[in-house]
Amino acid sequence: MGENVPAGRCVVAVDGPSGSGKSTVSRRLATSLDARYLDTGAMYRAITWAVLRSGVDLNDAHAVAKVAGEVDLRIGTDPAGYGVTADGTNIEAEIRGAEVTAAVSAVAAVPAVRALLVARQRDMIAKAGRIVVEGRDIGQVVAPDADLKVYLTASAAARAARRSAENASDVTATAADLARRDQLDSTRKADPLAQAADAVVLDTTELGIDEVVARLRELLADRSVA
Repeated sequence: MGENVPAGRCVVAVDGPSGSGKSTVSRRLATSLDARYLDTGAMYRAITWAVLRSGVDLNDAHAVAKVAGEVDLRIGTDPAGYGVTADGTNIEAEIRGAEVTAAVSAVAAVPAVRALLVARQRDMIAKAGRIVVEGRDIGQVVAPDADLKVYLTASAAARAARRSAENASDVTATAADLARRDQLDSTRKADPLAQAADAVVLDTTELGIDEVVARLRELLADRSVA
């Protein structure tokens, strides 16, 4: 363990919109804390992949929920390489594709899908003990008793530039897609994207990954976590 880092149980909830740095920061923080890592967004993407493969109408909430309940979804919690499979198929690359990205907000808005995955996420958190969990509803819904809640944000331009660089996509088109997803995620009825009242807000626009991780470690060190 690193100096001044709490030992024992430790749950860190990292929320924020796409492009704010959640995934990279969360994985690196988990590694530095010798903790597990859970990408809840990957779980929604995996369900979306299964829904698209099934051919059901994205607007048919019952059909979408049925697919979600039947697919054998597995996700690891190793920050070095967590792995995502659906019905035995490795879909790590597929869930990051444009088709899944365009549909995931609609699937994630289905209350039955959220209820199913939230229950599973809570179970994984309870079993992990030390874990960094990232998503859009972690601090408010999935782990409201987290030892540290963080809401990462960044300017629209910075977020679009980061995501465009990751996907080798057009910056203008990426910015428009992020704005679309922000609108869908923040206005859905079931567990919308929102900052928990007791979350620490950290703007990553001008910060490097190491700087953000160092700040989060300082925040953890300031808390007496058993």
